[in-house]
Amino acid sequence: MTPHHKLIPTSTNTLPTYTSNLKNNNQPTMKIIIIGAGISGCAAYLTLRKHLPPPPPSSPSQDHEFTIYEAYPSPSSPNPPNPTNKITVGGGLGIAPNGLRVLERLDESILRDAVTSGYMLDHTNLKDKHGKTLIQLPSSSSSNSGSNESSGSNKALHLLGTSRHNFWLCLHRRIPENVIVYNKRVARVISHPTQRNTVTFVDGSEPAYADLVIGADGLRSVVRQQSILDGEGDGPRYEGLIGIGGFLPTHTIGGIEPGSLNLHFSGTGFFGYFYATSSSTSPTRSSAYHVSEPGDTLVWWTTYSTPTPPDGRDVDVDDVKSQLKSRFSTWTDPLVLHIINSVEVQTMWPTFTTPELPTWEREGVVLVGDAAHALPSTSGQGASQALEDVEALARLLGHEVGVWYQEQVLGGMSGGSGGGVEGEKRAIQMACKRYVEMRMPRVKRILDTARGMQNSKRDMGGWGEWVMYWVMWVMGFFPGLVARQQQEVFDYDLPAEVERVLDRGL
Repeated sequence: MTPHHKLIPTSTNTLPTYTSNLKNNNQPTMKIIIIGAGISGCAAYLTLRKHLPPPPPSSPSQDHEFTIYEAYPSPSSPNPPNPTNKITVGGGLGIAPNGLRVLERLDESILRDAVTSGYMLDHTNLKDKHGKTLIQLPSSSSSNSGSNESSGSNKALHLLGTSRHNFWLCLHRRIPENVIVYNKRVARVISHPTQRNTVTFVDGSEPAYADLVIGADGLRSVVRQQSILDGEGDGPRYEGLIGIGGFLPTHTIGGIEPGSLNLHFSGTGFFGYFYATSSSTSPTRSSAYHVSEPGDTLVWWTTYSTPTPPDGRDVDVDDVKSQLKSRFSTWTDPLVLHIINSVEVQTMWPTFTTPELPTWEREGVVLVGDAAHALPSTSGQGASQALEDVEALARLLGHEVGVWYQEQVLGGMSGGSGGGVEGEKRAIQMACKRYVEMRMPRVKRILDTARGMQNSKRDMGGWGEWVMYWVMWVMGFFPGLVARQQQEVFDYDLPAEVERVLDRGL
């Protein structure tokens, strides 16, 4: 049996040679269902395709069977993907260096496309409401933070500022059209310890069956509620904060440092902005390791306290703009005031988090991304942690399934019996347990830190604002100490952590 601390090679050129004398010649291919075709679901498909070893030659098919079920219509459909709640769709997105490392290891062309459609940010300015910089922090990984698998491992990666839609497109366009089934809303996922799991649908159509079901269905995950929690437990928790944002052309805006992420704090709310595109003529436009000349789009957003979450289907945009001007009436930073007076509210998102779950997996049903852990925006890690989730899961699955395939080869040579669906399920369950063991502690540390920072975005009186500014001013004298925790998150070596988890065992 292969030692657990050695990763099974997943390249078709390095896989062990399978013989045709396997006892079980009707061994099925692995069936994988992904619920949700957002960032997490698309990334899950692509990483599994990279890391899963192909089925043995004795299988009826020489490829695993993938299906992604998406509740909303296709982007090419004449009907909008979310017609009743358009104001809450999209918005700006930051992908941290640790998330970009995942893309770099997955496919450098994906990283290049994502960077080309966004803008690289190498530092963060924490400012007061008058525009004074209190702390400046690096937004880059260390130059030696990449794994040995990353061709750019000796270079520091910066933070990518982009739009959620553009980044999703970079992933989505690489998935064959016949893999995604649109307008297919899942009703329930029924797990089974030794047989395939069952997925049922709201429209009453025939159930689907899969060895592995990945819940990438976001904050209000059906998979989490129906399979992991058995229909019990609390749903997403509103954190008492709302975010509003949009995009602006940059030709009327000046005074923004190239490569800067700007975050303003005050007692009446928070305001942030960054360039979201690079100049089309910049020679470093596609490089994740350089700051380019800015392009023509700015992302802005603001976060403030409100006791109840708004209903995006019934929002008076003019009233929202009026409230913004009133809320920021004591601010004097000219750039923020210019943005507020120029904005069109394009996105609105109440801040929800998911209650801490006892586990993210059950019998071959597993959660990734927001379905497992919706992080507040203060973490700056929502998309990056989703990317880490799917890579960790794919690597662990590739290892466990590869071990099982080798055992089938040895069993066939010695006259032993193949494991069929049960053996495959055991390998999947082991990988999912290791995934949860590996990922839960890291996500919890990031969530705890983000919740502490989140209080700086809540309404506070003049005294509270003064204390916050004083603390930030003092911290500004020790930027290395302030940045250390963030740097540990950015420099995370996921492949090495997978090796450690396999070496420890369960």
